[in-house]
Amino acid sequence: MRVLESHKATLVTLSVNGKQVLVPAGSMVSTAIALAGIAVYRRSVTGEPRAPLCGMGICFECCVTINGSSHCRSCQVLSENGMQVETDE
Repeated sequence: MRVLESHKATLVTLSVNGKQVLVPAGSMVSTAIALAGIAVYRRSVTGEPRAPLCGMGICFECCVTINGSSHCRSCQVLSENGMQVETDE
């Protein structure tokens, strides 16, 4: 972990689709994905792009693969150092 001196915030680094992203500790994975500039989190069974809708874990539109585990609700998982996140984009 790294401390951002100007704000004294602890940052964590994770990988989103191979891109390194820094987010404040306590941020949800969905925040890291958005900060990485990714708009499509998953695709529907018909191939339509999907992204978070509710932000509470009810809609399941934010599901991604985290550390090899598929179908994880990114709005319900805290970002951790070294985490590997894959979307369908």
